[in-house]
Amino acid sequence: MSESNPTNRWTGSRRELKLRRESWGFAIGAALFALGASPLYASAVGARLDNTTYFIGSLFFTTAGFIQLRLSGRPVPHAESHRIEKYDWWSALIQFVGTLLFNVSTGAALIIGLTVEESDQWIWRPDVLGSIGFLAASALAVIATTETDKLWDPHARNWRSTWWNMLGSVAFGVSAVAAFVVPSGKLEDATVANMGTLIGAICFLVAALLMRAPRKKTA
Repeated sequence: MSESNPTNRWTGSRRELKLRRESWGFAIGAALFALGASPLYASAVGARLDNTTYFIGSLFFTTAGFIQLRLSGRPVPHAESHRIEKYDWWSALIQFVGTLLFNVSTGAALIIGLTVEESDQWIWRPDVLGSIGFLAASALAVIATTETDKLWDPHARNWRSTWWNMLGSVAFGVSAVAAFVVPSGKLEDATVANMGTLIGAICFLVAALLMRAPRKKTA
């Protein structure tokens, strides 16, 4: 029996640590978005702190998205790369860009006195584009998971997490459409926008917790 390579063990443990950080980053971000979408919380703390909660949550999303992109492999997949590697990398990249757009939309929401046109440009449009990015990233992740597992494999952790992410992305997309600012300055449908965000955030939270790397037991 050959001796185990300590370098490989160290590399593996570092990857598991990064994966746990990625999972907790998405989990905390999703929890903050769910909190922000809760009517009880919003009415208790006011619009300013509620929007701040969303913004902080988006920063956790971005941090986790960057870790995910780093873990998806470098350099950029080339012609000889396996199709799964390409799907994983593009999924991570698109999702990371989506989190940056959420940074813009939630950050702009903190600015007081925006006109309807400014709200449309700096809040609604980045929100819609970010939601589209999450949908595209989730679709690519579904394809990659289908390649590695099966289209229907409820016992696979990756499979379950991927489809929870897809459900969350769909809910975020519905929320973004309902959050369109009409000329009066109100949202197209505030109730649907909040419910979509809440449901999507819960789905993302479940997906993130499912993807936590298990800690190895030490002797």
